[in-house]
Amino acid sequence: MSKVESIGIKRIEALHYYVRDLERSRKFYTEKLDFEEIAHSSPDLEEAAKQRSVVFRAGECIVMCSQPLGEGGRAWRYLRKHPDGVGTLIFEVEDIERAFRLLDGRGGTPIDEITRVKEDGGEFASFSITSPFGDTTFRFVERKNYRKLFPGAVHYDIPRGGKNTLGFTHFDHITTNFQTMAPALLWMEHVLGFERFWEIQFHTEDVKKGGDHGSGLRSAVMWDPGSGVKFANNEPYRPYFKSSQINIFNEEHRGDGVQHAAIAVKDILTSVKHMRERGIQFMPTPGSYYDALPARLKSLGVQQIDEDVNVLRDLEILVDGEAEGKYLLQIFLKESAGTHGDPDAGPFFYEIIQRKGDRGFGGGNFRALFESIERQQKTEGKVA
Repeated sequence: MSKVESIGIKRIEALHYYVRDLERSRKFYTEKLDFEEIAHSSPDLEEAAKQRSVVFRAGECIVMCSQPLGEGGRAWRYLRKHPDGVGTLIFEVEDIERAFRLLDGRGGTPIDEITRVKEDGGEFASFSITSPFGDTTFRFVERKNYRKLFPGAVHYDIPRGGKNTLGFTHFDHITTNFQTMAPALLWMEHVLGFERFWEIQFHTEDVKKGGDHGSGLRSAVMWDPGSGVKFANNEPYRPYFKSSQINIFNEEHRGDGVQHAAIAVKDILTSVKHMRERGIQFMPTPGSYYDALPARLKSLGVQQIDEDVNVLRDLEILVDGEAEGKYLLQIFLKESAGTHGDPDAGPFFYEIIQRKGDRGFGGGNFRALFESIERQQKTEGKVA
């Protein structure tokens, strides 16, 4: 496809997370992840939307959690079908009129017309569209000297809760799982105007021959060159399609949806050390991964890294790279259902990532992550 006019995305502004237990979310974000609580929904908004919302922030990462208040609201409709999950992705755009015109003209499906609110000397405009991301909608907003996060938000004079001592900076990328991702890739290309950035396919059978089960994926990353916003998209890969962790996510989430969001940090060693001290649980990584790491880094051409492999082993941080001196470090939190001991908390999780010159997505670590998830799923009886 030839390049098309940009819809003018500036950034991912926020994740809108629909939950059954708002107090549990508050404790997780403020006490575990050290986000500050910056706002909540007004009584009038709660009555109109039939849900209560609380907003958390760390660096440029904003997460809004909403719990239903009775039947009929957006959170209630989402949770009637799914466990807790990301039901809306919110993007700030340069020009709301242009974004609407382009999306509507390219076959996007608006849920509503552009709505505008003027107050306190500022203006807020927004609209939403459906997406092939299951029941996750996309919301686009434009701000002109508008100070609040959204109309009906009540901001605290002094934020409550955490202080972002973990050093979160911004959302690096969003990862979504599909039963079949080709329609979503075409939609991102032809409707959003995104371009293909990176791709990989593999199966753990490639590593462990002769097993009776395995997990594989095809993955393609799409990006918006203007803003740098990236989406990593996965589908299950044969053999053992049904036991693929992508398919298991789809079954547990009861449809396609956002699997995880990656949060960037400046110093992952310090961040993860403090996260572990706070009791945050991560996907386990076997010691054999670190035994093989020096040889794997050489095969990738990375050669030397700044970090001590023994420290990485202790913290279970993964490493991947693409060239000499260009690598990334990443680690994956345990999924929400496991973190909270509640299947209704859902299979969503966070990734923590630090980039040191590498723009990729840890292709060499996909196998390690999948094998780790497989071990956990087998322990929990999800894989025969």
